[in-house]
Amino acid sequence: MRSLGSISLSLLAVAALAACSSSRYSGFGGGGTGGGGAGTGVSGGTGFSPGNTGGIGTITMVAPTGGDDASIDYDASLAPPMEDPTKVAGKTYTDFPAAPVLDTMAPPPANAATLFGPATQGAATGGPCLFEPEPGALYPRNWLRPRFRWTPVGGQNLFEVRVHVANQGNDLVAYTTASEWTMTDTIWAALHEDSYDEAMTITVRGGVLAGNALTGIAMSASASASIAPVEAPGSIVYWTTSNGTALKGFRIGDETVEQVLTPQQVADPAGTTCVGCHTATPDGVYASFSIQPGPWPNALANIEPGLAGQAYPLGAGATAFLASSAFGINTFSKGHWATGDHVEISMYQNQMAQLVWIDLDATQMATAWGTLALTGDPNSGGVGSAGAPSWSHDGNTVAYVSLVQSQDGRLNDGPAAIYTVPYNNRKGGNATPVQGANDPAANQYYPAFSPDDKYIVFSKTTGAAAMASMYNNPGAEIDVVPAAGGTATRLVANDPAACTMQTSPGVTNSWPKSAPEVGTATDGRLFYWVIFSSTRDPVAMKPQLYVTPVVISAAGKVTTYSALYLWNQPEAEANHTPAWENFRIPVIPHMGPR
Repeated sequence: MRSLGSISLSLLAVAALAACSSSRYSGFGGGGTGGGGAGTGVSGGTGFSPGNTGGIGTITMVAPTGGDDASIDYDASLAPPMEDPTKVAGKTYTDFPAAPVLDTMAPPPANAATLFGPATQGAATGGPCLFEPEPGALYPRNWLRPRFRWTPVGGQNLFEVRVHVANQGNDLVAYTTASEWTMTDTIWAALHEDSYDEAMTITVRGGVLAGNALTGIAMSASASASIAPVEAPGSIVYWTTSNGTALKGFRIGDETVEQVLTPQQVADPAGTTCVGCHTATPDGVYASFSIQPGPWPNALANIEPGLAGQAYPLGAGATAFLASSAFGINTFSKGHWATGDHVEISMYQNQMAQLVWIDLDATQMATAWGTLALTGDPNSGGVGSAGAPSWSHDGNTVAYVSLVQSQDGRLNDGPAAIYTVPYNNRKGGNATPVQGANDPAANQYYPAFSPDDKYIVFSKTTGAAAMASMYNNPGAEIDVVPAAGGTATRLVANDPAACTMQTSPGVTNSWPKSAPEVGTATDGRLFYWVIFSSTRDPVAMKPQLYVTPVVISAAGKVTTYSALYLWNQPEAEANHTPAWENFRIPVIPHMGPR
């Protein structure tokens, strides 16, 4: 089953800041929720209660008005995909071929298997650095074909990739002269149907081929991985700052990305040169963003195929207000997106940064907006700032960042903590710090609700990193905490593969967002898929997008897993600030067997 979903924006690179402004870009996609997680099973935040989920649903094809392409849309009221009932417990499968696979893109010698010899031949350590997948990864069942990448050492130029799966009768063995190899469609299609929830071990052996002799054979550290029993839904739209700025998008499983929106498509008499701080409307039809030039006004534009760039039909009052001043991150809720109730909540940088509601249908500017009361927040009332809001899907609660200083709608210096406040029919009310996300020795920011509103994922800086601006901070890491407060869990996905010699804090893990629906397994496990950006990629050396799950057992145990690199994104581009929703973006056609 193909799933669709939300759009993700890419993380903001330091070198890319000038693409919009050297002084300002809030660098955050609001709307969806998220949180990055990774690792080999980190347990337990106090007070994590799984509860029931709304689920994702069946896929229907929708022909966009005025477009010649189809897009996929979810009925979110239906149940999410479960395990395939055809998998037989205890059965041994033969999805992996008995004979080795020879890479046709980087052909090895025909006798490569003989040159390497038995699987145990060569040094047990000192081999290639296997950094994709990272150890402890968990693939969604609809992931794009797994790719394996490594860094050679000692002049290695011939490689063996070996994948061992517990219920497969054969190991998958492939030979290549490149430093990467991607599993074929056929093998992956069978594997994710027959071997989900099975232990998987990946190793790479490398050697130096000279003439007909292979010397210096050595093995990488093994990487453990597995396949989840559920898919990752939705579609992702992200911001790229390379070769000009643009929004690009894809669905999980797509092997390429599509351009979704460019500044030139946004109708603006001043001549839009940059779109940023984007988020999705709950129907997936429009992207909302701040634009340049000007004092960073807010705009909404259609992203459907054939309609990209067409403006949202704002009321005259909303139009005037959104053009009036600098806006930062904004957010929407399914609970307030209906006829007569189209509301946006945004960070409004007027004389001070405050949270405002905006009635997008309002005909008069005087009635088009108002502030949310943040009673009890020590930084409200002209003392500090409030920004980076995330609105719960039920429309009842707004999570936001209470901080000392902001700049042009962008989070700047701390201290900063995450608060929640009731929406209360546009009135706001008592603002409450979220236990687990209000440590006075840290900066906690960029909150995002999970699709069932039970959790909040957020960025966090500590130590020396907390003394610097939160915007694009290299020391950022990602935590998840119960929305009602509790013990925060640090995601193992913060940590790059050990052999790369990179460590976190230090690789700019930030801007987390969740998939638009929760996946549910038959044993009661809940899968919260999260996307975030990080600068860890040793090839790109710039922000790239990663996905990871946070899994809650039926007993409430929290387990996180390592990050999965999305290899469909252009690695030469800086990709940041993802948003994950049910965006109605173009369907990328499958190009046939690979």
